[in-house]
Amino acid sequence: MDFSSTLRQLSKAQKPARGVSVYARFVNRPAGRLLAAAAYRIGLSPNQVTAVSALITFVAVVATALHPPSRALGQWVCLALLLGFALDSADGQLARLHRSASLSGEWLDHVVDCAKQLGIHAAVLISFYRFFDLPRPALLLPITFQFAAVLLFFGGILTEQLTRRGGQAPSGPASPPSAVRGMALLPVDYGLLCLSFLFLGSQELFLALYTALLVAHVVLLPAFFAKWLRQLARRNDLEEYV
Repeated sequence: MDFSSTLRQLSKAQKPARGVSVYARFVNRPAGRLLAAAAYRIGLSPNQVTAVSALITFVAVVATALHPPSRALGQWVCLALLLGFALDSADGQLARLHRSASLSGEWLDHVVDCAKQLGIHAAVLISFYRFFDLPRPALLLPITFQFAAVLLFFGGILTEQLTRRGGQAPSGPASPPSAVRGMALLPVDYGLLCLSFLFLGSQELFLALYTALLVAHVVLLPAFFAKWLRQLARRNDLEEYV
């Protein structure tokens, strides 16, 4: 297939857009589709794309931890994190194009995603400690953010796996994705966190943006947990009824 044909095939193999933020739907997935088409053309496997995503992301993480914040560093880190995030979307799209989705590939993808969440907030903690003029209690911000982000990631993945294990519940026609929900999910989208690093050179602005995203995670965490528990409880009731 040529590049345009590959893009058309990838468009047909997209996951449903329900339950994702507007950034994921309109920016990250389309960018991932372009990268998946390029990876297909040069013969990369989904796991190799995952590895490239991890490498680019962790180079940015290490740079954040080791170098003083600056405008140039922030721009470079932001670009690298966004590219790594787009490649994270590309690996799944490429697997669906190849019809080669595997448990090992899914495991690798989730492990790398978890490592990204741990690494990026650890890098912010180190940067705050080494380069920011902050009171010591402010160091709790990245620790709390890391805790909330990993809980959200793990809770979502575990809910998906348990739901999948229980089989698909009967349902009517799929409703279209909600624009309101897509906007509501934006504050907890990893892509928005990546974009915040664009302002790393302005310590006050970066701290304000990072804190705002942390607050959004902490506020929305109980809502997500309640939703997932209701979802699993309904699935459990359905299985008992059947």
